[in-house]
Amino acid sequence: MQEIETRSGWLTREQLRDARERLPILYVNLVPVRVDERSQVTQIGLLLRASETGEIQRELVSGRVLYHERLRDAVLRHIERDLGPMALPQVPIAPQPFAVAEYFPTPGVTPFHDPRQHAVALAYVVVLMGDCQPQGNALDLAWLTPAEASELATTPEMVGGHGVLLRQALAHLGHPI
Repeated sequence: MQEIETRSGWLTREQLRDARERLPILYVNLVPVRVDERSQVTQIGLLLRASETGEIQRELVSGRVLYHERLRDAVLRHIERDLGPMALPQVPIAPQPFAVAEYFPTPGVTPFHDPRQHAVALAYVVVLMGDCQPQGNALDLAWLTPAEASELATTPEMVGGHGVLLRQALAHLGHPI
């Protein structure tokens, strides 16, 4: 009988580096939104972060899916990690991504680039009902109208393909891009 691996989903830095060199890593990319009483998107949340080189960038909420973690739980964990425990995300019981993004370490293979690894990200729109406070390495959270978000999506502030995903989210939500 074959034993099933049941250790924690956390990898050491060395294990993660080795895994990134050998296989794609699964991520979630999240577009936080606020809606009105008719469930129409009124605001889109974008994080402000400083890159390792000191550049200021706007990003979507994103992160790895851990071993033995449901996608829904990964979405909830990353929203709380970046936006705080009072963000109150409304995640459907069976979330469906609006897009799948394939990140490559080589620029230009797809619109999505991550110099560390080959990664596949499932992208979700997540309605937030509570108070959001940037956490961790997020410097700020800006709430933009769909028109403002569409404009920002095409600027150099949105790197690695996050602008492309933001435009796909807007199209998915029925907003002109």
